[in-house]
Amino acid sequence: MEEYRVLLADDEEEIRSGISRKIDWASLGFRLVGEAGNGEEALELADQLRPDVVLTDIKMPFLDGLELCRRLRVSLPGARLVVFSGFDDFEYARRAMSLGVSEYILKPINAPELIQVLEKLRDQLDRQRLERRDMETLRRRYEESLPVLRELFYTRLLSGQLRPEQVQDRAARYEIDLPQGLWTAALVHVDGDEGERDELLLLSVQSFLEKHFALEGCAARVVLYGDMAALLVHLDREERLYPLLEELERLSRLSQSYLGFRLTTGVGLVCRGPEELNRSAAGARSALDYRVLAGGGRVIYIGDLEPQSAAAPSFEEEDQRALSAAVKLGTREQAEAVVRELMERLRQASLSKCDLFLLEVVTCLVRLTRSGGLPVEEVFGEGFTGTVSVSGFSSLEELGDWLAERCGRLHDLLGRRRSDSAWQLVERAKDYIARHYMDEQLSVETLCSHIHLSPTYFSTLFKREVGISFTAYVTKVRMEEAARLLRETDEKTYRIAEATGFSDPNYFSYVFKRHFGLSPSKFRAGQRG
Repeated sequence: MEEYRVLLADDEEEIRSGISRKIDWASLGFRLVGEAGNGEEALELADQLRPDVVLTDIKMPFLDGLELCRRLRVSLPGARLVVFSGFDDFEYARRAMSLGVSEYILKPINAPELIQVLEKLRDQLDRQRLERRDMETLRRRYEESLPVLRELFYTRLLSGQLRPEQVQDRAARYEIDLPQGLWTAALVHVDGDEGERDELLLLSVQSFLEKHFALEGCAARVVLYGDMAALLVHLDREERLYPLLEELERLSRLSQSYLGFRLTTGVGLVCRGPEELNRSAAGARSALDYRVLAGGGRVIYIGDLEPQSAAAPSFEEEDQRALSAAVKLGTREQAEAVVRELMERLRQASLSKCDLFLLEVVTCLVRLTRSGGLPVEEVFGEGFTGTVSVSGFSSLEELGDWLAERCGRLHDLLGRRRSDSAWQLVERAKDYIARHYMDEQLSVETLCSHIHLSPTYFSTLFKREVGISFTAYVTKVRMEEAARLLRETDEKTYRIAEATGFSDPNYFSYVFKRHFGLSPSKFRAGQRG
């Protein structure tokens, strides 16, 4: 098994050396990957080495152990922290434990006690590692979650939040059998006081339907869908639809005696596969809208009221998310692929019903354009009014090419704007650092409060754009200014330290020597020959 990584921080080299020599790290399942002589160095090493365990003294120069632990809690939340102290002080222990420190050890440190602590930490880390890798535990948790996942799947299926190609994959994942063939959706509404339709009532409706639905050639599953029950019915042939309507009428009448209230059922048009159930469910919802006119306690089939309702394609919420994600975050090719799928849906529909669909697609693109801070004319051209008609194109291919071109143009403009925005943010950060590097309290947090960004996002953005971390960049700026002052002035070293953001001259000298390989005095002497 892979060894756990340990970082040791103590300003006394003799103590570090003693701990390093006296502990047989490998036999305990650990590897000592780094040592630090002060808190600042420990923080930098922790960022580079990502240790599993940090052993640190409380009293250290530049950054004490408690402050080090506080910062590591943010940057390495999974690391185990062990604090050494020469002071038998309850307040130290209390503060250490409030920072999530695993163990508190009083100096002088003896090897048996430290070994015991390390063994305890190893056991904790082993359990954590085994839990992550224990597939049976994961599988058990997954199986416990299956009822909730299945309910969510049905809700997303009926709401149109799944792409057609996702349906069978998700169904198989959740062990749901959705055979191809003819399907229809029926939504069952409880008549009466709206406030009475609580979860228990809906569960009783679900149980009633599961128990009493019986029709040869039809297989139905009943799920809860918002404040209604939904039946997903698989038909062996299209002629079964009207016997299905009769069976639902029977159940509506039966519910009065069994449940004490009436049920009104809206039925959508028959669709050609489970991937289209959201359209049938939309028809069933429309059918229920007619219950005010048709009266409650009956079955309302949308095909009797709106025979052509299925001919109109619908731009679903999932379509909008897919198009937005492809344009904003994907590639040009991915955006064009989404457009092709939308055009295929139009191809299968009546052209006279396509204008609303096209308007919804264009509206989605206009919203993306405006939310990206771009002029609409840059994407759609001069004189664009916001209305587009299918009749304005000679073919669906021409319409598809027009949409793909707009998506591609919007993709490129948003990408360019993001790059420009990132560059501008980094330049603002550099300018802020140039004006505040002499402030010892300069930190990612103070800078981010100025430019209104989260520290985590800014740190990632800054390192990506500049190539080094914020801390390393600030140190570089301070060291360059310190070198200039040493070359061009006769200021004392402690004055130069203060002028470059270091209140401790010794720490300034330590950082300067680490940066240039020479102490400040030797650097000045070398520059002046």
